[in-house]
Amino acid sequence: MTESIKKVVLAYSGGLDTTVILHWLKETYDCEVVCFAADLGQGEELDPLEEKAAAAGSTIYIDDLREEFVRDFVFPAVRANAVYEGVYLLGTSLARPLIGKRMVEIAEAEGADAISHGATGKGNDQVRFELTAYALKPDIKVIAPWRDWSYKGRKDLLEYCEARGLQVEASAEKPYSMDANAMHISYEGGILEDPWREPDASMFKMTVNPEDAPDRPEYMEIRFEAGDAVAVDGREMSPFELLTHLNERAGAHGIGRVDIVENRFVGMKSRGGYETPGVTVLLAAHRAIESITLDREVAHYKDELVPRYAKLVYNGFWYAPERQLLQQTIDQSQRDVTGTVRVKMYKGSAMVVGRKAKTTLYDPEVASFEAEEVYNQADADGFIKLNALRLRRYGDVHGYDT
Repeated sequence: MTESIKKVVLAYSGGLDTTVILHWLKETYDCEVVCFAADLGQGEELDPLEEKAAAAGSTIYIDDLREEFVRDFVFPAVRANAVYEGVYLLGTSLARPLIGKRMVEIAEAEGADAISHGATGKGNDQVRFELTAYALKPDIKVIAPWRDWSYKGRKDLLEYCEARGLQVEASAEKPYSMDANAMHISYEGGILEDPWREPDASMFKMTVNPEDAPDRPEYMEIRFEAGDAVAVDGREMSPFELLTHLNERAGAHGIGRVDIVENRFVGMKSRGGYETPGVTVLLAAHRAIESITLDREVAHYKDELVPRYAKLVYNGFWYAPERQLLQQTIDQSQRDVTGTVRVKMYKGSAMVVGRKAKTTLYDPEVASFEAEEVYNQADADGFIKLNALRLRRYGDVHGYDT
């Protein structure tokens, strides 16, 4: 027996999947469907959604969340130097909790009984949406059609539309799927499922081929305050404006492409391609300003937290208390991470070539090989012998097997 549902908030893209889901929800639950689309900087694909939703007899929220996304999700991850499995900068993972949060807010404003999404039962996004929803509204109902209905794929959905006279764009099946926002574009599925196959050069949208990038390097200076980038080349910008600016300049030099076989939370491995030009530069610059402003042990302890933090974000635990605790610890470390970094961009690389800060802990008087007055090299003898004490004792008892 179908559960009684009167109103549902649907994460809506206007594509084949969510078009079918919208009508399937109405048929299955005899309910009202309120559509929602988040503007996270993906561009023109949002333009036709209001007309499409109206044609299906639904209202739609199209919310501009670009500044919130960069300020409250991307920048905290940059402060954490968050990288999943050494490569992935979490562009999709960071967007999902914001979408889930806004869906819950709309559900409360509309008095909706449930939310719904088009994520499949094989992927990470179902987990990210639903963990967010349950954390923010524990009694929320979630409808995930791909886990409930009998349809298996695109052919079944097209037949559903044809049987009901629904107008959908009859575009050819794409060779891979794409997901874009202000931080990145992800590519997966289709021809990319062969991990030996190199992606076609035409696939990438945010970056030029490094081979085709300018033959002369370009320099930029990024100013940080308390761990957040606030200005580029002396020009102060909002978080979204700054990231967009970096995307354009770094993308022109082919920076930010990665190809990864990652471990999904649900257990399978997945091959994906990502373009993240601006944040690739930001992370390099952020680490550079940390290198002169963070105490050594604080920096090393923070590096131990990075894999844990990144894994929590990737797996959908943005609103979990342990991620929030880690964020508070990380943000505490950022109080004096203020200064300027100079970056050299050239054919796919972003190389830090300068850094300066009023709070710098780097002292050339101490670091210099000529500085006998501030560092007595003879003191190192006792330092080394004390650290070698346990090694010498172990060697006396057990020897050392090379």
